[in-house]
Order: sequence, then structure tokens, then C-alpha cells
Amino acid sequence: MIEYWNPLVERMPVDELDKMQEKKLKSLVDYVYQHSDFYKKKFDEAGVKPGDIQSMDDLKKLPFTYKSDLRDTYPTGMFCVPNEQLVRFHVSSGTTGKPTVVGYTRNDINEWATSLARALTSIGVGRGDVIQISYGYGLFTGGLGLHYGAEEVGCTVLPTSSGNTEKQLDLMQDLKSSVMACTPSYFLFMNEVANQAGISIKNDTLLRVGIFGAEPWSEEMRTRIEEATGIKAYDVYGTSELSGPLCTECQYQDGIHIWADQFLIEVIDPETGEQLTEGERGELVITTLAKEALPLIRYRIGDITVINKQPCKCGRTHPRIMRVLGRADDMLIVRGINVFPGQVESVLMTIPEVGEHFMIVVDRVNELDIMKIQIEMTDEAFSDRVNDIISLEKKVATALKNVLNLAVKVELVEKGTIPRSMGKAKKVMDNRKL
Repeated sequence: MIEYWNPLVERMPVDELDKMQEKKLKSLVDYVYQHSDFYKKKFDEAGVKPGDIQSMDDLKKLPFTYKSDLRDTYPTGMFCVPNEQLVRFHVSSGTTGKPTVVGYTRNDINEWATSLARALTSIGVGRGDVIQISYGYGLFTGGLGLHYGAEEVGCTVLPTSSGNTEKQLDLMQDLKSSVMACTPSYFLFMNEVANQAGISIKNDTLLRVGIFGAEPWSEEMRTRIEEATGIKAYDVYGTSELSGPLCTECQYQDGIHIWADQFLIEVIDPETGEQLTEGERGELVITTLAKEALPLIRYRIGDITVINKQPCKCGRTHPRIMRVLGRADDMLIVRGINVFPGQVESVLMTIPEVGEHFMIVVDRVNELDIMKIQIEMTDEAFSDRVNDIISLEKKVATALKNVLNLAVKVELVEKGTIPRSMGKAKKVMDNRKL
């Protein structure tokens, strides 16, 4: 039976949702123009006044917002409320410069929890579930975001955060966790540690649902995870600038529902900035319609996806984004061909002899780009016979070339060779940038 957290909103007729979005957009533009010196200046420079935004067609008149804007105005230069109205800060890692700081009013936190309450209900998670949250807690938004949403729907929360995997497995069994939330990379590592300890997640735990995100992962990886552990694996979406994890797929696993009363989504050509139509692949752009402290207008997320506005079998009318292929800035250009790590993963996961862990290594030799993929073999496929390994390398290289239209070197390595991750997995080593 399909359940809804708020059926009146989640099943609202599309024409009513469109009218609501238009009304909220006009109100938002007026709000930021009055309360944000950053946006007032940005609009003035673009020659746009709040009165110019009268319909959804006028959205393209508004300038884009970039992550660099958040860094350039560090720490709170883009906020629309004074600090005394905030109840929380979250801060990004800032590995490439100044970190980004996001502030939240009490209403912002409530909207965040509501978004996740709808999402969790859509995958059948709620009262009676024990949710083990192995996303990081603290400045990172992942752990606390899902924590509040899970408590909102009545789950019992086990806030394990990341790491200490052996203890996590003990707690999973002893406290009867039924839902796991973490990166797919960490869950794969957790399953590996479990197998080494003689524990079967499928048979020795009550785990039935996984909520995986914070890094791109493929449909083929989903199949691997579900077959190996017996759970149903769902994709979750969000970014730290928006509020961390926000939305998930529903039980039909056919795209992530983005709540149209909270977010306005577009897909654009990443090169030209032109809006693309439904079904065309491009860069995701999001406008927040309900945030008070740090609303964002036409924020360029950088993720590559497709918008799907067709009716969903679950009855929810809100638009969906299809599985994220990767980030625009994660795309590799090798000998003039665009390559996403997700494309490589989707090919590898269809080959039974290949394990879940791989590393893409790109070098430049004599002015020519060379791409090598190091891949772990499964225990069953491992062989001391050189001919067997050479044959498998050729099989993998052929499969990759058929999809990527690019010849790559394949190097099969023993299980455990590729470094494991308790957070976002590193899958690319581009030595051309060193």
C-alpha cells in the first residue's frame, strides 16, 4: 500500500503546483531584493527588478548563482537574516579554498525535516524502523539532516556516524537496524568487513532498506548491492548548500521526487546556460522557494541529470530528476571524448568477474592522454593463470570501449588493492593536473 506524509501536497494537481511555484517565485525575488545586499547588487547589475518577474517564463531573466559566490561572500554575506535569527550553521570542507557556510532559521530546519519526512514515507520507512545513520555528523549536513527527518516520521535513530565498522555491524545486529543510510561506497566496505567476519547482512540482520547518496552511483551498482545484501537500495539527493539530504526515490525507484513547493528545478546546457527541455540531459539548477536564511536563486548545482515530469506510479505529481550521471566538473576529457566515472561503473558492474572497487588513472605520455582502469577481481574470478587474467582484461577493455568509444588499458588487481572509503569514494586519479 502506498502511503503519503502529506497527500494534499504530494498529489496536488500539476496546474495548482505550477501556480504555487509562480506565486512563491515572485515572493522570493522580492524577498531577496529587500533582504540580501548580494542579490540586490546582482539583480541591479543584470538590469532586473522584482517587478520584472511576473511568470515562470521570466525565470531565465534572473542571473545564476554559483558556489564561488558563497565563498566570495564568506562567511555570511549572502544571508537574508541576522545571526540572532539562526538556530544552526553547517560548513563545507573548503578543500579548494574558503569553505561555504549555510545558516538555518527554525523554519528552515522544519522545512528540511518535512522534505525528508515525505521522502522516507515514500520508501516505506517510518514508525517501527531503526535507522542506522552512517553519514558523518557535525559540520557535514548528511547525518543531522537524515536524523531530523527520521525522527519526524517516528523512526528510532541510531546515530553511528561513519567509521568503526566492526562496532557498526555489532550494533546493526544487536539493535536490529532495519534501515541504513550512508554512502554506497561505505556500505560496500561494510558488507566486505561483514563477510570477512562471517556475518551475512542478508541472513544475519533485519536490514531491509538502504538510503545511499553523497556520491554518484549507477543502476548496475544498485543491482549488485541488492543481490548481495537482500535490501532495497534507494537514491537520496541533496547538497550542503541546499540543506544536505532532501529527497529520495519512491518505492518504484524511478527518479528522485523534488518537492515543487520547496524547490524550482531547471536543467541547462552547462556551456551556454540555455534552458533545456524535459528529457534533455544537462546541468541541474535549483531555486529554493521556502528558505529564509540563505535562499538561492538559479543555483548551479553542477550535477548532470534529466528532468522527468511524467506521472509517477506512486501518484505523486512533483517532478523527478533521474539518476545523476556525475558532476560537470568531474567529467574527464580524454582524447576529446567526455567520460564520467559513472559510465565506467555501469559497465563494470555488468561483468560478474569484476568486483565493486576500481580506480581510473589518467596520464599524459608524449602529449597523448592515456586512461588506465585498475579493477579488483572477485574471489571467484581470481586466478594464478596468466592467460585467464589476460582474457578477462580483454573482455573488460572491449566492454568499456563499446560504451565509451575510447580504448582504455585495463589492469586487474587483487581484492583489497584499491583504497576503501568511509565517506565519498575517490575513483579518479588525473595525473595531468598535478
